[in-house]
Amino acid sequence: MSTERILDVSPDADALADRAADWFVAELANRSGPLAVALSGGSTPKRLYERLARDPWRSALDFGRIHWFWGDERVVPADDPRRNTLMVETALLAHVPVSAANIHIIAASPITPEDAAAAYEVELKRFYGSDNLDPERPLFDIMLLGIGSDGHTASLFPGKPSLAIRDRWVVSSEPGLDPFVPRVTLTFPAIASSRAVAFLAAGADKKPILDKVFAGADLPSAHVTAAGPIHWFLDKAASGS
Repeated sequence: MSTERILDVSPDADALADRAADWFVAELANRSGPLAVALSGGSTPKRLYERLARDPWRSALDFGRIHWFWGDERVVPADDPRRNTLMVETALLAHVPVSAANIHIIAASPITPEDAAAAYEVELKRFYGSDNLDPERPLFDIMLLGIGSDGHTASLFPGKPSLAIRDRWVVSSEPGLDPFVPRVTLTFPAIASSRAVAFLAAGADKKPILDKVFAGADLPSAHVTAAGPIHWFLDKAASGS
């Protein structure tokens, strides 16, 4: 597993989205068979999704081969604006030729977070074709992640029991946020089973936590590994450069 970091700094959030969209297309360009992408919530990834929904990026992607997954989700009603799924559908999936069979969502309430996590793990294993992750055959082609002001990524929060789970792919989360919103998240082993990982972060408010992560602080975002290098797409405000 790799922890190598590649920093890609853009002048602003819009230029960051352009750079990330170019990278996304290039990562999938020469791969065969079904493709699996895990998506993140947040305003910076949303800009990326909006790019992928239009040319030149849209026409460069083979949407018939791409399967869409989520790294985490809030277990609230399906029409709740806090749902990452709803944001991605609005920004990207409603505007491209994707089959419903290729969209793998985490269930909305009234299901419990525990049941939603168990069902999503079954879905991932069905897609992967095995109950065990093989380091030589990553589950995801691309994993997109964000970073919170406390250093969390997906819904893996500092100091919570889910950080230590290695025998599950998906778990219910214990958010370190107030007010409490039930969540489901991929675990570190599932995130690590990715050919390529990209963090996207923009804005000066991200700089303090990024400084801590890059200095080696014991934070969830600093513990992500992958099959290949981990790309950090930042704007100048977030990077401080």
